[in-house]
Amino acid sequence: MQRRFTTEQALQMILTETSAFDSDGEDIDLQSDSDSEQFSEEDAPPPQKRTKRLDTALTETAKDGTVWCKEEVGRHLKFAPIEPYAAEGEPTHEARIRIKTRLQSFLCFLTLQMLRTIQACTIEHARETETVDWFMAIPELMAFIAVVIWRGVTKVPSLSDNWSEMYGNKRIMETMSSDRFKDIMQHLRFDSKNTRAERVQTDKFAAISELWESFRQNCVTFYRPGRHITIDEQLYPSKTRCPFLQYIATKPDKFGIKFWVACDLKSKYICNVFPYVGKEPGRPKEERLSESVVMKLMGPFLDQGRTVTTDNFFTSISLARKLRSRKTTILGTLNKIRREIPPSAREIKQSEFSTQVFSTTDATLTVYAASRKKTVYVMSSMHSVIQTEDSRKRKPSTITQYNSTKCGVDAMDQMVR
Repeated sequence: MQRRFTTEQALQMILTETSAFDSDGEDIDLQSDSDSEQFSEEDAPPPQKRTKRLDTALTETAKDGTVWCKEEVGRHLKFAPIEPYAAEGEPTHEARIRIKTRLQSFLCFLTLQMLRTIQACTIEHARETETVDWFMAIPELMAFIAVVIWRGVTKVPSLSDNWSEMYGNKRIMETMSSDRFKDIMQHLRFDSKNTRAERVQTDKFAAISELWESFRQNCVTFYRPGRHITIDEQLYPSKTRCPFLQYIATKPDKFGIKFWVACDLKSKYICNVFPYVGKEPGRPKEERLSESVVMKLMGPFLDQGRTVTTDNFFTSISLARKLRSRKTTILGTLNKIRREIPPSAREIKQSEFSTQVFSTTDATLTVYAASRKKTVYVMSSMHSVIQTEDSRKRKPSTITQYNSTKCGVDAMDQMVR
């Protein structure tokens, strides 16, 4: 039965029960303990269920099982800190000791031992196919290499024009005759043909693999890259007959040998490089080729706080986790068909120049609408906060950072050409 009060009793309660309101006028619970006991525990949802319902509203799961949390632009994210690599790119101590002249700098990469190997293999091939008296000394081989470099500098398309009166280069003509250059070029070899058939069974790159590995190790040994390293693929033009020749229609030279290259961003120095010769027999089936390539190229530079920039062929959340476990961060575009992209970022059409931010414990995902028909996905494990610039396009900081660090390999390729 409901209890009734007289007017005098109600007025007395209002005057005496001042604790029913706090000093700021905020409501306080007026219900007595006896009244609260009238509600069963089933009527009020338990705290755990309410928390779970709140988390479900803020998070979503991608097809590969990655749980993303939607964040606000400009909000600081809870990332495990990784101290960035602070030093600039520079020659190593070994290089500083050895390099006094330009020739010594050149011999850091193409050493005398490598030149002797080329000399021996070239002489062996020439004596088997021409005369037993054919010979080439080390200085002559170095002169031949100098002519090759000068041909690249002068950019004269025809070989014979380099020795012509109209287009010829005086330094080339004084260094070596045209006939001798063609003779060395015809017999130039980098391995012994007598043992190649046996080695090619386990090494498709056997015709030059020994010298190439020496060159690669020299690149790693004599230079210490800075914080930012760019990884990409490069197709070097060639129409030689080999089982790993590639055809890529989007490249300037359609046919060539593909290399995986890691470059220092500032100096455009080749930090590490490997040829692509087909499927690697030792690679686990569950491991992606892209992840294997990045971990192999970054092997000498891990655990030091560096950042690697990649394109959408390499970037993935699993790679970000592997690199982060080795104190290395990643910044790269992500293909929109990747299974780790959250469903809302894939399906919802954003307005032009709008930005969405998602985060996990290992990386952030920036979804930027560059136009009404183009959406860019950038994954980063180095940004603890993502902000947009104060301009019409409102580019997020991850996009700006990527645009400034992705050019390492492309600039190196232009220098090589």
